[in-house]
Amino acid sequence: MLDTLAQEETDIYDDAAGTDPAALFAVAYRSFAGPVLGYLKARGVDDPEAVTQDVFMAFYPMVEDLTGGLPGAKSLLFSIAHARLVDHYRRVDRRPRLSPYDPQDDHRTSPSAEEQAVELDGGAADLLRGLSTEHQEVLALRVVADLSIEQVAGIMGKSTGAIKQLQRRALQNLKEQTLTRNRANHE
Repeated sequence: MLDTLAQEETDIYDDAAGTDPAALFAVAYRSFAGPVLGYLKARGVDDPEAVTQDVFMAFYPMVEDLTGGLPGAKSLLFSIAHARLVDHYRRVDRRPRLSPYDPQDDHRTSPSAEEQAVELDGGAADLLRGLSTEHQEVLALRVVADLSIEQVAGIMGKSTGAIKQLQRRALQNLKEQTLTRNRANHE
């Protein structure tokens, strides 16, 4: 017998041997969940509680065919735990190494593409400011949020036909503004 098991649990296990897998599982869980968790913690698994649950979930379907009593259950459980540990370290080894971003170490001198696209001197934000509030809203929902006409109609409380018209007019106004600005820049 195992020294760490209470005699009562050993008796439950022996009485249920071959007849009640749930009782066998319960005794094995009460006897070995703590040691399996301790093993996984000691070996540095990121989430040892979750991996312990995975071990017992993998163990449960094997209980009916288990031989060797509680020592066999212990051996099987720690074999499963070791396999999960190996899987954990393989996953960790495949992850890219991340380094923290420190803005003081960032010596870029050119603005990002996002900043250039939205800058106030002729960027998208400036173009949108020249549109009515409804036109701005419909373009933001259709283009930026990538919503369907039906979804935009529901949000704005209008019919799909009205949304189509608003979008068409907003794009037409945007086109006219762009052409006017380009003409002024080339003169």
